[in-house]
Amino acid sequence: MAQQPAPPTLPVPDEVGRLYDRYTDLGSATLGENLHFGYWDSPDSPVPLDEATDRLTDLMADRLHLGTGSRVLDLGCGTGRPALRIAGRTGADVTGISISHKQVERATALAADHGLTDRVRFERADAMNLPFADGSFDAVIALESIIHMPDRAQVLRQVARVLRPGGRLVLTDFFERAPIPDSGRPAVERYLREFMMTMVQAEDYPPLLRQAGLWFEELTDISEPTLRRTFIELSARISGSARQLAADYGGELVEQFNPGDMTDVREFGHLLVVAVRPGL
Repeated sequence: MAQQPAPPTLPVPDEVGRLYDRYTDLGSATLGENLHFGYWDSPDSPVPLDEATDRLTDLMADRLHLGTGSRVLDLGCGTGRPALRIAGRTGADVTGISISHKQVERATALAADHGLTDRVRFERADAMNLPFADGSFDAVIALESIIHMPDRAQVLRQVARVLRPGGRLVLTDFFERAPIPDSGRPAVERYLREFMMTMVQAEDYPPLLRQAGLWFEELTDISEPTLRRTFIELSARISGSARQLAADYGGELVEQFNPGDMTDVREFGHLLVVAVRPGL
């Protein structure tokens, strides 16, 4: 892969799990039950953050071509709201995995609250070594989760293995749209370090997918409708009660990183990737 501004060491799955064990309550107070970015049609859209995060889930799920009974793997399920939304909108059966014990517990409770435990289930698992048989799923979705995984190539090989022939993958990732200037590099490196993430170059994906046995279908820069507005909204939310919750559950994260620091780093990008496992 091309050189990138990244932490000095790659993310370690168990450490990422512990981070999100601690971050689950704080994240729910800021992003809500969706622990991913929002999607807005225009910079001045009145759509609130909670609805915008659902819109990104829908944008991705629509590319999976799901129907009643489709088997979906949510790779890095967070606290479960995307999986529940996908099941409710499409009739699919969804299995969500997370490396965080607390996220799996929260997601399982949420599925019970919605009466969907017959079609939506969650378990702790590592995407680097998926505990599922070959061809188990019709589709895989990964909402900003591959950013935490130390080897994207290994994850994509695992995804290709558990997808049936003709199955689809949709994911989002962080990438470097252009060389990050010195003025923005401290904020980007701090963001990656504090949340145990790495980023890629957009041109890395076609060969990564090809080597995993997947066919590249779409590569779209969704930075403009997602990143800046989400960072603004998060910066505003990390105040008052949210800041108190941060002090209780992960105050050092807020002290070291403010989402507002990323607002004008336009070179930091958000990438939508769609791929298919070849076959009938």
